[in-house]
Amino acid sequence: MGNQVEKLTHLNYAEVPTSDPNGFEPDDDVPRIGVSYIFSNDDGDDDQDDHMDHFSSENHAVSHEEKPFDPQDELECAVYYREECAYERNTGDATHSAESLLNNCRPGDLLEFVATGQYPHWAVYVGDFQVVHLHRAEIKNNFLTDVSQGKKGRIVNGLYRYRALPPEVIVRNALDHVGSRDRELYWRNSECFAAWCRFGKREFKIGGEIRIGKQPYRLKLLFSEKKSHVLEFQSLEDVIMEKRRNDQIGKDAVMRELANHLNATHEIKDEDYVKC
Repeated sequence: MGNQVEKLTHLNYAEVPTSDPNGFEPDDDVPRIGVSYIFSNDDGDDDQDDHMDHFSSENHAVSHEEKPFDPQDELECAVYYREECAYERNTGDATHSAESLLNNCRPGDLLEFVATGQYPHWAVYVGDFQVVHLHRAEIKNNFLTDVSQGKKGRIVNGLYRYRALPPEVIVRNALDHVGSRDRELYWRNSECFAAWCRFGKREFKIGGEIRIGKQPYRLKLLFSEKKSHVLEFQSLEDVIMEKRRNDQIGKDAVMRELANHLNATHEIKDEDYVKC
């Protein structure tokens, strides 16, 4: 099968097997809801960009109608590997136009472009107003303004807690893979590729971790100061897929989906959420 895998529809919370409707095992009181994406391609780097034309250095002003990014509908979350925090996103991070980003970017920076209802698109800034990114099953080198397609963006070097490689190594990692496509790819989405370029960790690659034994990754969804919910996963790759899906549908939709799952057997109560 190589790296060419079939795409399956994501299971919603109501379809995820769990012995307890709250997502807890009765023995150890540990959250057990999780989703495996072992046979799934990504999300956004095909589906989210179906409306986008081929990038061209001669085409800098392409306008598409999109819903403005709503930071209020962004879901705070944190990813833990065992007890160590590997990723944390807090809401309220400012977004900027592509032109503003260019004034602040340095080679090796990770960029995230966001729009309501779409998967975030990640890219590596390599200098000279250009980025390298995974788009439509191909790694491309384009101008930042073309890749943004009018979306707001932000520098996201600090989301993952891993130690970054030197800037020149990050840029070389990105540029060395320009032109790779289809079966040559080792990453499911733009985020996995960009993060691998910066941190060099095999966990960002397809099949980088063996999915056996206890699920060591936890995705904590923070709905409010007093309410959160925890999902468990076998690999970082699976966590990223779920996290990106939540980014695409938004905080309100995630809350409704989870409430519907809990409501399948009994009325939802505050204790169905994990207290922060």
